[in-house]
Amino acid sequence: MPKLLLQTTIEAEPDDWSIRRFSRLRALLCGLRQGDGRPAFDVVARDRTPRGRPDPVLSHLGESDVDQLWLFAADTGDGLTPEDCAGIEAFRRRGGALMLTRDHMDLGFSPCAMGGVGAAHQVHADLYELKPAHHCVGYAGDPGVLWPNYHSGANGDYQRVSAVGSIHPVMLDRHSPTGVIQYLPAHPHEGAVSAPPGDGSSRVVMQGMSSLTGQRFNLAVAFERSATGGRAIAQSSFHHFSDYNWDPTTGCPSFVRDLPGDGLARFPEAMRATRQYMRNLAFWLAG
Repeated sequence: MPKLLLQTTIEAEPDDWSIRRFSRLRALLCGLRQGDGRPAFDVVARDRTPRGRPDPVLSHLGESDVDQLWLFAADTGDGLTPEDCAGIEAFRRRGGALMLTRDHMDLGFSPCAMGGVGAAHQVHADLYELKPAHHCVGYAGDPGVLWPNYHSGANGDYQRVSAVGSIHPVMLDRHSPTGVIQYLPAHPHEGAVSAPPGDGSSRVVMQGMSSLTGQRFNLAVAFERSATGGRAIAQSSFHHFSDYNWDPTTGCPSFVRDLPGDGLARFPEAMRATRQYMRNLAFWLAG
């Protein structure tokens, strides 16, 4: 059975975005079935070990039996050691599949040191000289949140999304009137992703729109399997996957200032589409 690892770049801190805040995603993935009814994946969920030294799993991922890594980067720059990055890169080189997501500004930027999927994530330092073209203020009430930062709605609300170019398999939805995924959870501080220049295996597959400016921005970049590595997805925010964004009554870390919404609770179709997208990711990454 393929092994799927859900992993954060922070320790098991109760008042942070530790892996326990992705429990509903874990339950969904554990419930996926193959055609014969057997579980589709062996799902393991963990936080990293104390920072400052290599994580025993990530630093040796290339030698492990893990088939997929879903990495939620929630650190402030010290979440991955060079050995951890090397282990993840070796994992992809041997054909391992990766879903990498972080968030606004520089939150979770330690994986950006990696090539490929890491390079798809833009951080504040990358965009400093390009501010006029890329700056998008998300929430004026929190001046500490700078670019990249897109406001797609409140936590607990949904955003309308659109496919880019030819319809990628992760965007298919036979239960949708359009045949494609139309909704994902919203977040007031989405990060920025783009296809790395010169990487022919990657392309933007999904976009959203800022609820404040109307500016379109990329939500997902897909990497096809190539000589350099297995399939991968770069996603603009880990809040598309968290319990709090699926249902704000589950609670959030004490440092979250934004008032939540209840759009997903009032519009079940958006939650259904979100679950379908998660299924699509898991099975597409599995090849």
